[in-house]
Amino acid sequence: MPSAPNDPTDERLADWFKSGIEAADVTALSPLTQSRPAIQALIALFTGTEAAVLIRLLVLREVAARGGDPYFSAAELRNQFPYLDEAKLENLIGRLRVHGLLAWDADTSRYGLSPLGRMTIAALSTLLKFGEEGAELGFLAAQIAGGDAIGSVGQSELQHLLSRLLELKDEFERAILSGSETRIRSAETKLASVWNWVDKGSDVLRRITESTDLDGASHRIAQRIGQVQSELLRMSGAFQRALNQLESQKVHLGATGLSSTDVSAWLRSQTQAQLAKLAGDGATAPIPDFAFALGDIALDIAEFELVDKLRPEKLDAPLPPASEAPLSAGVDMEPPDYAELENWRDALRVAPAGWPLADAVPLRDYELSSYRLSLLALLGDRESATLAGPVADLARLDLRLRWSGEIAPVQRAGVADMSAGYLDQKSRPDETNG
Repeated sequence: MPSAPNDPTDERLADWFKSGIEAADVTALSPLTQSRPAIQALIALFTGTEAAVLIRLLVLREVAARGGDPYFSAAELRNQFPYLDEAKLENLIGRLRVHGLLAWDADTSRYGLSPLGRMTIAALSTLLKFGEEGAELGFLAAQIAGGDAIGSVGQSELQHLLSRLLELKDEFERAILSGSETRIRSAETKLASVWNWVDKGSDVLRRITESTDLDGASHRIAQRIGQVQSELLRMSGAFQRALNQLESQKVHLGATGLSSTDVSAWLRSQTQAQLAKLAGDGATAPIPDFAFALGDIALDIAEFELVDKLRPEKLDAPLPPASEAPLSAGVDMEPPDYAELENWRDALRVAPAGWPLADAVPLRDYELSSYRLSLLALLGDRESATLAGPVADLARLDLRLRWSGEIAPVQRAGVADMSAGYLDQKSRPDETNG
């Protein structure tokens, strides 16, 4: 329902968005803005204190419960709730009527549930049926089954079920990775509690996937749900394997029949005060004291178990005999050719102020032109200037390379065009003062 331009709801909604973004530009918001009457009715129903919300729901549920005679006169409505304060009841009825949850028939002067109010109570009744742990899967499966019954299974319902199944799968996998017997047994119990709903959801999805009315995207989501359900089914075996492995690692306390798991469970059942008393009485120690073990014997056994037992065999690999390193009279190296560098240095010494790079750099071919341009980066380089040789002479020249940020055409010496710039003989103050 479009609202007036000065609607304060629109103004408050606009405050949530960044500058330059309109609410109409957010596609995901459109279904919600189009359902404003229903959302406003829910706000009116659930806004306020918990007591006020409970009484509103009580009134709506009692009105909806009289299915054989769905209409109430004002007197009948008051008589229906003799235990409520009349003034507050009148105010509550007016609130529900204004927000479209109760309907008033002026011709017969009777109240009744509006279509929106009836849908709200029906949805709430369905939600309250699934109160125990794991029953959210039953609620989601019921939504999908209801959509299938009227031929309108949406992707959102399927996505909700898929997300919940993936959350359970991740929770169970993390329980196994934790190596905690308590977490694994808790996850195993939770899997058993939700499996009945998973099984019922599988029947619903089987009927839906066989339907020809399901679009391609929804069909792929339904197939993914089936895959996750199969993975959850295999979790039962994974739990048992993890528990068997933990069972083999338990430490039993002599012939008492107690194990480390029993001790851990007993410690978790104690209060903080009891645990503090145990620590104060010396029942615990940060480092176990193995007074019964002989140190030298324990060391020999540990060395055998950790080194000798794991080594397949002792390898006899003696070092090769020593030999004298061969002597060399030296390596003949060809002296570097600085001819082109020296020619370029001499040309730069007499370079006019403002000499364009497009005129100065290109010479003979592309290789030499590139070499000459790369040498210009050494101009003013203090580290190179401290050395000796033609490179240092080039670095000490009182020239600076200036770029204009444009492209200059060349079309000679193998160069089509290059970055425009020029050579400046005047040193800037920031360059001379460092």
